This record gives sequence, C-alpha cells and structure tokens, in this order.
Amino acid sequence: MRYLIAGAAGMLGQDLQKALAGRDVTALSRAELDVTDREAVLAAVAGHDVVLNASAYTKVDDAEAHEDAAYAINALGTENLAVAAARHGARLVTVSTDYVFDGHASEPYAEDTPWDPINAYGRSKAAGEELALAAHPDGTFIVRTAWLYGAGGPNFAKTMVKLAGSHDTVSVVDDQLGQPTWTGDLAAQIVALLDADAPAGIYHGTNAGQASWYEFARAVFAQAGLDPERVKPTDSSTFVRPAPRPSYSVLGHDGWARAGLEPMRPWEDALAAATEDGLFAEH
Repeated sequence: MRYLIAGAAGMLGQDLQKALAGRDVTALSRAELDVTDREAVLAAVAGHDVVLNASAYTKVDDAEAHEDAAYAINALGTENLAVAAARHGARLVTVSTDYVFDGHASEPYAEDTPWDPINAYGRSKAAGEELALAAHPDGTFIVRTAWLYGAGGPNFAKTMVKLAGSHDTVSVVDDQLGQPTWTGDLAAQIVALLDADAPAGIYHGTNAGQASWYEFARAVFAQAGLDPERVKPTDSSTFVRPAPRPSYSVLGHDGWARAGLEPMRPWEDALAAATEDGLFAEH
C-alpha cells in the first residue's frame, strides 16, 4: 500500500506520519502540494492507494472575511483530491469538522445529521464533504473531528500553558461543550479505519466524553503541573469574535461500531497520554 498525505506539515499531518511509520508514505506539505491546483493533485495522487487529506484552511475568524480562500482549500481542494483518488483507484480519507453542524443540539450529533453550518469555515468544510462524496462516493471516508490539540502545532492546550506563564488567572468560557481530541489518537484511529477495510462513509473521530472549554483548560493545567484553580469560568458574551461558534459540538460515534471498530478513548485519558508523549515539552 502506498499512502499520500496532503497537508503533512500540520499538527495532524505530523501525527499521521508517525502512525504510518514503516509504511510507504509520501508526505507533502502545503508548499509541496497546492490542493487547489487540480493538475498538480492528479499528478501527485498517481501511484498511491490511499490519500489522506490533512490540509485545511483553519482560520475560523478570518474565514468570515475571506470565505473564497477558505472555500478554495476546504471545498475545491478536497474535491480535487477526491477526483484524483477516483481516477487513480485510491481511497480518500478527508478530515472534516463539528462546524458542519449548527451547535444547537442537546444530544450527540449522528453521522447522518444534515449539514447546517453557522459560519463561513463550517460552510466551506460542509461543501468539501458534499463535493468529495459526489466525486468519489464509493471511496471517500469523511472523518469529522473537533477541538484538536497535539505536539506539532499551535492549539488551545498549549496556549493555556503559555498564558499561565504570564497571567495569574485565565478566563475560559464554560458555555461551549465539545470533545477535546488528541491528534495522536485521531491519526491512529484513521490508520485503524483503513487497516480494517471498513466501508466508505462518514465517521466521527473525536475522543469520547465531553467537556466545556473551561473544564478542558482545568484539565490542561492539572496535566501541566499547574493549579487548576487559576482557571476561571466566563461565558461566550465576553469573547465576541467574528465567527459564531457552535455551543454544542459533541459528536456521536455509532459509525465505528458499524465498521467493527472501537471508538476513541475518553478525552481525559488521551490528554494524559499526550502529556506523557511530550505535548508540553517545550515549556
């Protein structure tokens, strides 16, 4: 099996390379493969059996003013990879997001819940899902994730530890619920999905359980050897940003059982493992 990773320099892309260690992998960064260039994508995918799309425009607030830029990468770029995978007989795994939903639910979103994004970033990711499924319906795996953190890039967990170095207390919203997810676990789950020869379709790649950003921040402080009492709760009205955020981003995991796979472990266990693996090593 030959694997191609697009967006290989990002936080998830780096952990996908680790999860695929010892296999035949072509790892291309954004600088090495522009997913918006269809001809370049067709050429890059040739000769590969699996395409892993970890490339993304992830600046959620910037996307409100630059929706065309977000759409080019998240929608058209994903479509290009799907077209190329279909043409060359490869499977495509593309990583999507909880932001394809409106965040108004009160129970975990099922994999087949209709798209209903509330911001530009979410619209671009939902369009990417739709275009990929249309271009390569029998070979596209959509893995939705959320609240990602890992050693290989900037993220909420690292930001909290950094802020602890310059602030006595840190205020974090307690009215948004989701699933903190370690890129190390997500990468391993994606490889397990491929190895299981599971059916194409939509899967929810988040660690189990749920937490508010406030609860996640307290857990981060504890894992980093800091006093969790330094984290103070606040609400979203104190952090008004250009892009509206879903207030409820908990994803259901029924798809894994249908594929004969275990869902990902609880987020608390993943955070402990990520810490042991060097999540905060540079601090």
